[in-house]
Amino acid sequence: MLVKRSIFASCPLDAFCPFIIVLLAAAYIHVPATAIVAVPSSHCYTFDSDSHLVDFTHLAGKNFEYNEEGSVTSDLVVQLCKDVQRRSQAGGFIDFGRFTNHRSFETGSKLVDYIQRFHNGDLAKCETTFEEMGRTAQVNIMCGRCSNKVCKDEHGCICRVSYDERMCRTVVELAIPCPKRGPRVFKGFTVGFHPRSSEVVYNGLTQLGFEQLHHGFSFPSEQIHVSLYLSAMSSLADLVGKPTIRVNPMKGLDVMLTGSGANGAVPTALSPTVLNVNWICEIIRSNPYVVNVSIPVVGYDPIEFTLTKECGWFYSDNHQLCI
Repeated sequence: MLVKRSIFASCPLDAFCPFIIVLLAAAYIHVPATAIVAVPSSHCYTFDSDSHLVDFTHLAGKNFEYNEEGSVTSDLVVQLCKDVQRRSQAGGFIDFGRFTNHRSFETGSKLVDYIQRFHNGDLAKCETTFEEMGRTAQVNIMCGRCSNKVCKDEHGCICRVSYDERMCRTVVELAIPCPKRGPRVFKGFTVGFHPRSSEVVYNGLTQLGFEQLHHGFSFPSEQIHVSLYLSAMSSLADLVGKPTIRVNPMKGLDVMLTGSGANGAVPTALSPTVLNVNWICEIIRSNPYVVNVSIPVVGYDPIEFTLTKECGWFYSDNHQLCI
């Protein structure tokens, strides 16, 4: 330490300052910035066993074909997060179901990493099976390569296909390179404008319109407050902390949080807490202010969402210009 101090002491000030600036810049670059955990752009996503988001959107609709050997040549085609079909020259197309939403995408167990379920396929000869839902399919997804070494395509392939006796249900084993897991999501958490709604945050994911600035979702100049209702699963509600805010730009909009949600009360599905966002426009701007609300959750990525506030001229009831 004494040697380093003597070296710095011998350096002129104009040489030492750039060194400090470089160090500060490097430290700033390495500070991790939290990103809003927004709902993916498609229904092709799920959560792993530890509640981390796994987004398969880039693979949505991708075809995986399996050539079936037999007296009649046929192909089974899986369109990930879309549908499952059996195609042959003799029998035409047989639909084994469609992918409806992310609830049909589940975490697997043991050798199966994820499971996709497809429902409401063709009814012919399957009218009374599976709760009268027609043909169905289950695609067992394995991250990596087929265990039976049927194929070695690095982009993924179908390893095995099986049917029930009546050809009303098929189970497909699919090996693909899975995406890396994302942030750990506090599932079950909701934020809405009503105690039973979830327009802002649903199941721990920030919804479209509140993940970044959207002019179409801005609150008007004359609105001086908005109430948000927070709820979480009772067993995990104690993990939720007090919310904080960041306003951009920092000057011009005075924001204050009140209500049980601001005081750290425990939000549950039966007793949601209310977070009142009170704001006063102090400086008129042509562009809206952006208010970022962050709610810490112990052991999970924080719940974050954006509220956009207009601060311009408007007419009151007596037709006078106000801000």
